[in-house]
Amino acid sequence: MLTEKAGENAGLIWNALDGKEGLTFKEIKKETKQKKDDFLLGLGWLLREGKIAAVEVEEEIVYSLK
Repeated sequence: MLTEKAGENAGLIWNALDGKEGLTFKEIKKETKQKKDDFLLGLGWLLREGKIAAVEVEEEIVYSLK
């Protein structure tokens, strides 16, 4: 069940990033309207699967689709 939830959360994040050059943690969280724990679960899923990139820009991490 947790795996299903992680996949759903990852999908919300993927959709938020689709068509954009990159978004910060706060921007993605605001757009997806997820709770912090759910957001982190989905983000971790995408990072582990190598589906998104994370780059530090001006002391903030920016996430984008690969």
